[in-house]
Amino acid sequence: MEEKQDIILKFMKDEDYTPMKAKEMAIILGVPKKEYNQFLEILKELEENYKVVKNRKNRYRIIEENFQEGIYRKNQKGFGFVKIENEEDEIYISKENSLDALNGDKVLIEIIEEKNKIKSAEGKIKKIIKHERETIVGTFQKNDNFGFVVPDDRSLGTDIFISKNNFGKARNGHKVLVQITKYPEKGKNAEGKIIEILGNPNQAGVDMLSLIKEYNLPSTFPEQVVEEAKKYGDKIDEKDIKNRIDCREHTIFTIDGEDAKDLDDAIRVTKLENGNYKLDVHIADVSYYVREGSLLDQEAQIRGTSIYMLSRVIPMLPRELSNGICSLNAGEDRYTLSCSMEINAQGKTIGAEVYKGIINVRERMNYHDVQKILDKSDEQVLKKYEKYIKDFELMAELATILKNRRLEQGYLNLDIPESKIELDKDGFAINVGKYETSFSNEIIEQFMLSANEAIAEKFYWLEAPFIYRVHEDPDIDKVNDLNKFLFNYGLKIKTANEKVYPTEVSKILQEIKGKEEEKVISTLILRTLKLAKYEAENKGHFGIASKYYCHFTSPIRRYPDLFIHRIISKYLEENYVVDDEFIEEYKEKAEQRAASSSEREKVATKVERDSEDLKKAEFMQDKIGEEYEGIVSSVTQFGIFVELENTVEGLIRFENLGNEYFIYDEERKRLIGERTNKTYKIGDKVKIKVISANKILRQIDFETVT
Repeated sequence: MEEKQDIILKFMKDEDYTPMKAKEMAIILGVPKKEYNQFLEILKELEENYKVVKNRKNRYRIIEENFQEGIYRKNQKGFGFVKIENEEDEIYISKENSLDALNGDKVLIEIIEEKNKIKSAEGKIKKIIKHERETIVGTFQKNDNFGFVVPDDRSLGTDIFISKNNFGKARNGHKVLVQITKYPEKGKNAEGKIIEILGNPNQAGVDMLSLIKEYNLPSTFPEQVVEEAKKYGDKIDEKDIKNRIDCREHTIFTIDGEDAKDLDDAIRVTKLENGNYKLDVHIADVSYYVREGSLLDQEAQIRGTSIYMLSRVIPMLPRELSNGICSLNAGEDRYTLSCSMEINAQGKTIGAEVYKGIINVRERMNYHDVQKILDKSDEQVLKKYEKYIKDFELMAELATILKNRRLEQGYLNLDIPESKIELDKDGFAINVGKYETSFSNEIIEQFMLSANEAIAEKFYWLEAPFIYRVHEDPDIDKVNDLNKFLFNYGLKIKTANEKVYPTEVSKILQEIKGKEEEKVISTLILRTLKLAKYEAENKGHFGIASKYYCHFTSPIRRYPDLFIHRIISKYLEENYVVDDEFIEEYKEKAEQRAASSSEREKVATKVERDSEDLKKAEFMQDKIGEEYEGIVSSVTQFGIFVELENTVEGLIRFENLGNEYFIYDEERKRLIGERTNKTYKIGDKVKIKVISANKILRQIDFETVT
């Protein structure tokens, strides 16, 4: 069928083709009389898929490229935007042209107005190719004979009508999971039935459970997968020791957060006789246990990454592996895939070796204790780790050298504080603040960067099938827009031949270090950069200012790391002589796994962000009426976002900006008062009052205080 479609399309694309009727085409193409009905079916299918169109005289022509597929992102007000794959700009869709599409649907659109200097391109949804969601999480509103589920995602575009016989045992106000039985059409609501009752919205744990159901996350492992993991036990199979380099006598450490349970990296630094440093990065050999095509592997592929929802983790691998035999627990023999690097006094890696190892971690350290050792600030900690003090000082020495070299090369040191949200024993937010990091965190970051770069460069030159971590150069137009803002601070990111270099961005970050405007400018630079993703082709990493980069160091929680571990292991086993069949097979797999891992990463990022926003709103619920000082973090056409010192962000809508009408100046990203010319721009300090906090909507509203 596909082959016959291609023949018709090729015929119609010919420059000599003029629109003709089906019968005329069939004669020219030599379609036998007995196959004519099938020919009509093929034309109909091409028409339904918007490949061809029929005019009033029943003559067919090929559809030009003003029809495109994309993902629809709906706004609560009814309009929306369609994101076309590999295109920067989104297509605006008015409410009238949305064809009852829901938020997240894959749609076919017709471009009805091209982009110009004043406005973005506008489109019309012609067909809903695929509804993104089959189930929806929301709040049940019950009447006598019918009810509605109001979705948590208010951008979805519809409430769900529930007939009385589809209530189940749901009560008014319950959080529920509803299955859509009929999608909206001609302005009517969607219809559905309640398939799971999640509980009262204020009940402990219901909020996180709702997020899990909303994103259809696999919160438990199938029994067969767990059984497969249990087979490995908690001790290594000693038969493979002979195939590995034995590092068990080396003084090796893990350094992680105090609560970490899946420890997949361990380190050692020594000084060589020639004055250079030897950095050993030992990574859990997860691929030894999670074999290609196994049930564990299939489940890990589906998940793609571990998801961290504050107090709850949805792991990529069962805890029997992630916290057990794969975790580099102190005092236990563990198998590793290791990278040993020789690094000179200027921080350049002058040699790297990768090998299968066996280690026994000497001490399980945490960031706080390592920092206390470096600062010599806690006598008790210093005494406990007295014999290792020189080891940690040498680590700090090397990490400083590595970081300085990276900064010279253009490494973007975006010091944007993360949120630290404290929960009580029932999971309710009791405090929100900044997550404080220290140089001990930097030690691990610098060492992992070095290992990731060394592995990526080695296997790039081997022309091995691989997954790289790619961060492409920022869009020049976005950089020019950013420069308009930086002009106010006497700053500018220099460009050359329509290209941006990391060193120029890094100079700006170093210039604003410690200044009042650092947070605002760093955040705007981050928004200007493209998103990093996984690809089978090496394209370098702008943010790290590196030509070669991959994710090698976290195979317990990221699938791309696990995937490249398999490839590295194959090359080691075959002494780097790998047959063409393997290379071709894994090149194709690398493309598939890179794409799916990038998609799963997007979901994980959104879930993690939503869980934070939800808990921040919960924390602010009893702060209504309280006043704070904050900084304008974003300016939009519907109001301004203000971030407080504790990282909580809220929206001040136009109507809460005082008794004045404000005009949105898009080019300079500011609001201007029509009467007083008062302006609000990014970075301005403002005093606000909290007027509402809704954890279901994950939304906090402020108003200005004069």
